[in-house]
Amino acid sequence: MTSTLTRTTPTISTVADDNGTEEIRFAVGETSLGAILVASSATGIASILLGDDPAVLIRDLQDRFPKARLIGADRDYEALVARVVGCVDTPGLDLNLPLDVRGTAFQRRVWQALQAIPVGKKVTYAEVARRIGTPKAVRAVASACAANNLAVAIPCHRVVRSDGSLSGYAWGVERKRVLLDREAAQCR
Repeated sequence: MTSTLTRTTPTISTVADDNGTEEIRFAVGETSLGAILVASSATGIASILLGDDPAVLIRDLQDRFPKARLIGADRDYEALVARVVGCVDTPGLDLNLPLDVRGTAFQRRVWQALQAIPVGKKVTYAEVARRIGTPKAVRAVASACAANNLAVAIPCHRVVRSDGSLSGYAWGVERKRVLLDREAAQCR
């Protein structure tokens, strides 16, 4: 499947008020892994979601940012989405765009550790916990991975069980397998 963008007009109502509600721009595209939704705040990319159904991704975005005013699909923003699609479809391609990483202090430490994992490498949840100085927080590390809003940009797909097997991935274990296989092939 080729990487293409499709213009998508939101089919759900957006949330807005007159009290300076945050604006989140977004667009939906297509990758070799299925649909992708990229959303940004004024700070940077706040969400990269993967799935099968663009309408479900839009609802997911609304759930993640319930007080934001969602602004969909304009041509300038779609160029940014195309860059993100390139990173999904070409492992190791540097996204080199600002991220708006939102989470607790612990989650942010986990996500920073994930960004240090090289393309083509895997680590266990226990290893991530050790790397951030909390070796007994293996389940909390797994929860932080599950809470990641930035698929591929924060590579939670590179984290596996202690026995090396794949476990949950917010966007599907099969997508995780494809991402890992693609990265391993590139590193050969």
